[in-house]
Amino acid sequence: MSVELDPPELGFRRPFTHEVTQSLRLQNPSNDPIAFKVKTTAPKQYCVRPNSGKIDAGRVVEVQVLLQAMREDPPPDARCRDKFLVQTVTLSQDSDASNIPAIWQNIEKVSKSSIQERKIRVVFLRAEGSGVTPSQRPPQEAHTGDEAPPAYGSPAPSFGSPGPEAVTPMNRSTDNKARMESTGTHSAIPNNQSTTSAAASNIAQAVPTSGEDLRAQLADAKATISRLTQQAEEQGLRQRKTDAVNQDSRERITTGTTGMGIQQQPADGVPVQIVAALCLLSFLFAYFLF
Repeated sequence: MSVELDPPELGFRRPFTHEVTQSLRLQNPSNDPIAFKVKTTAPKQYCVRPNSGKIDAGRVVEVQVLLQAMREDPPPDARCRDKFLVQTVTLSQDSDASNIPAIWQNIEKVSKSSIQERKIRVVFLRAEGSGVTPSQRPPQEAHTGDEAPPAYGSPAPSFGSPGPEAVTPMNRSTDNKARMESTGTHSAIPNNQSTTSAAASNIAQAVPTSGEDLRAQLADAKATISRLTQQAEEQGLRQRKTDAVNQDSRERITTGTTGMGIQQQPADGVPVQIVAALCLLSFLFAYFLF
């Protein structure tokens, strides 16, 4: 025979910005002692004392359930999804009640089918004077049979100040979202590091690592310098020819030997690209040799 629970639902009255305690009576109607254990879907939100123990035949054990303080009250129409699970198992008359956890570990391994369970829903009640009872809760708090089975955990056996994880049920999804965003922010850091590593690898590949590579690059630099030097000499020769023609034209105009004059060509200098290339090659040549 299963344990009898009173009340059948745990109703916690607002406000929830401070700790709220509710009593749960467990009665053993059988003729044999039973062991009990209390679990909840929100073990970080509740404290239960005692959360396990032994109930003799025909006796009653009163369990104190404490809802830890929340940062803020949930909305008035918020639906509480928290549940409690009371597990019981029949004990023999000579069972050692001083080590209940060991008894439960043994039963869960060898005789799990003998465990009986009773579920208890949690209801958020309005503040004192509103006249709302658990049977008058809003329609959106009605239980639906297609919900996934909740995961139960053992609550803390002692009371104390709530930790930083004590939040309102409506804010749990918000906290999870914040953790996901935080995780996404941290995951962007390795991408930046991989980009930096790739750039460093490219630079390392550009630097010669052997004597043959160094000689090959030096030969290419010498060939490029020779080609640019030849281009510069040809450009200088054309410049000198142009200057000579311009000088001859000025002399003819001065002496009056020309009629319309000779059209002067604009003076051309060395292109900036060639000068920059010469500077770069000179730097590489000096770097590799000295």
